[in-house]
Amino acid sequence: VIKVEKKGYGQTGPMSQRPGYDSIACAMSGLMHITGSQDGDPVRPGVAMTDLATGLYAHGAIMAGLLQKEKTGKGLHIDCNLLSSQVACLTHIAANYLTAKKEAKKWGTAHESIVPYQAFKTKDGFLVICAGNDQQFSIICKLMSLPALSGDPRYQTNKLRVQNRRELIDVLSARFVEKTIGDWLQLFEGNGVPCGPINTMEQVFSEPQVIHNDLILEMEHPTAGTVTVPGPAVRFSDFKVSRPEPPPLIGQHTVEVLKTVLGYTESYINELLTAGAVTQHELH
Repeated sequence: VIKVEKKGYGQTGPMSQRPGYDSIACAMSGLMHITGSQDGDPVRPGVAMTDLATGLYAHGAIMAGLLQKEKTGKGLHIDCNLLSSQVACLTHIAANYLTAKKEAKKWGTAHESIVPYQAFKTKDGFLVICAGNDQQFSIICKLMSLPALSGDPRYQTNKLRVQNRRELIDVLSARFVEKTIGDWLQLFEGNGVPCGPINTMEQVFSEPQVIHNDLILEMEHPTAGTVTVPGPAVRFSDFKVSRPEPPPLIGQHTVEVLKTVLGYTESYINELLTAGAVTQHELH
């Protein structure tokens, strides 16, 4: 048997009996400490990232357990918990502290060690630009009609751009606000500039790539009709992901379980239904 136990803080230890919640593990793991605007309060991520990360770690652990079972015939007990999952997700932030005792801080949409690598306000929204190397920075300056920036000795290398972050960001911000997101995308795309808009949910599910990746699926619910849901994040070369199925209604399989799993007779099941001890939800 492959047994997985998921708790807030682990099966043992001084906090093992505490109830586990995403927000608390997010706070204690330091994720909230590094999330939010530079001068603002700590911020909880917009989705339950700690819950999601723990589920993904558990999924990988289950696959490893099944592989071991296939090879050795042995079962496995797996301990997954919210705190461990989120601390593990700190990656380079944790490494910076453990190796150099460098305390982390909030950077908003910016990157601690790459400039420019953040969101900029435009006429009609926000656009994220990522200049991952000096060549990309030079292209950005040229396309934005700011060639003097790439020739400025203060911005010749990424290290210098990090040191002179504020001055550079001020100049770029003043230029970005002059045009719309569409204007900038038209300039940047196809020219080797990594960029993308900060989308609303409506914009996300209107994105051609999102539609192409089958991230919008429909399922038929017995009482709600057609329900639209997000699709899976992965594709497989040998088969297509099947159409999603709705969760069963409360009591939908009562009679089936009583009969096939517990072995109850038809007459006894009818007695239970008549007495109101159980209910069966009939689909129409």
